[in-house]
Amino acid sequence: MNTFIELFIKGGPLMYPIVLCSIVSCAVFFERLYHFKRASLNLDPFMKKLCELMRSRRWVEAITLCSDSPGPVAAVLKNGIIKHDENRELIKESIENSITHEMPRLERNVQLLSISAHIAPLLGLLGTVLGMIECFRVIQTKAGIVNPTDLAGGISVALITTAAGLTVAIPSFLAYSFTVARIDIFSVQIERSSTEILELIEEIKKENELALEGQKMTQAYTPGRHKRG
Repeated sequence: MNTFIELFIKGGPLMYPIVLCSIVSCAVFFERLYHFKRASLNLDPFMKKLCELMRSRRWVEAITLCSDSPGPVAAVLKNGIIKHDENRELIKESIENSITHEMPRLERNVQLLSISAHIAPLLGLLGTVLGMIECFRVIQTKAGIVNPTDLAGGISVALITTAAGLTVAIPSFLAYSFTVARIDIFSVQIERSSTEILELIEEIKKENELALEGQKMTQAYTPGRHKRG
């Protein structure tokens, strides 16, 4: 701990924004992990149960299942199922509007990880430049006659800030890549499940139309409905 404090002090003022980047990255990453865990859904059993309810025309139960299930997939499907009596375009529009609402919730603050991953090494590079400037200032002050210890301060700033910047940037970039990959998984799940539900609604509508036509034909050819000659 003492060594870290000593390095922090030797690194100079630029250590403050570098450490701030580290704090921001950690906070965003763990907050996103918590959000992703809450939004996770065992998709295959959920879709199996939902499709069974829809095929049984138990629309209220299907909507309730979506309401009681966590995550963006269930929320998107709920809005599509609510519109099951509408035409395909209106159902699709409802699903797309829901996706537009849910995706920003998944992506919230993720760009901060990317920003930290880019800024931290630049701050380290700036520290390197300032350290070298300090070294040359000492050389100029000493009229070119310097001992290695005279340059130690500037070199320390250069090396410590560079190391600190990279130490923050590498985990931040890994965290950013991980969160983006998780968001992509959610996106694929939403797209796949919404397409499946949309096709199922159309299939159910066609079945209803065929059943209705069958009833009309049955009624039309019922013996009691024809005139006797």
